[in-house]
Amino acid sequence: MNRHRQGSEQLDGVYIISVAARILEMHPQTLRKYERIGLVRPSRTMGMLRLYSDEDVARLRLIKHLVGDMGLNLAGVQLALRLFNRLLQMKTHLRNLQGEELKQALDENIDEMLGILHTRQS
Repeated sequence: MNRHRQGSEQLDGVYIISVAARILEMHPQTLRKYERIGLVRPSRTMGMLRLYSDEDVARLRLIKHLVGDMGLNLAGVQLALRLFNRLLQMKTHLRNLQGEELKQALDENIDEMLGILHTRQS
């Protein structure tokens, strides 16, 4: 079942755990583990069934690639996702800056990203 109704609106691309696992060719326990460690946060129904959105499935595909193809462990995946998300935020923020303001923002953001890497290496 890949479509659920919530109130009067229909949600597209929402999958229960068994369907998401089949789409991703992963075991449902793996999805539960990834949720437990915070790599993905599926929504829940009133009955507490996990509902995976298309965005969740895309994120899980990336995680599967990082683990299976790139050989990262889960700590490496967490770090890679954190840095990736920070880069996306930086890109959006820096788009409208110029001159000295841009230089200062770049310095601060690079320092923050180096801090993220430093705390993980300790």
